[in-house]
Amino acid sequence: MAKGKDVRVRVILECTSCAQNGVNKKLPGISRYITKNRHNTPSRLDLRKFCRYCRKHTIHREIKK
Repeated sequence: MAKGKDVRVRVILECTSCAQNGVNKKLPGISRYITKNRHNTPSRLDLRKFCRYCRKHTIHREIKK
């Protein structure tokens, strides 16, 4: 059984290159992923994910909700 509701917190990851450089004019938007693994990593997450707006693998960082 689950020990508590705070064990699996929703974490939102956002593309760093889209946020810094602004948004593509052809495809407006910022790539975001949602994951649920905060208990194992208490610090902020940095994962390399595919950004569909940049069309390449970039670093996605955890943001506040």
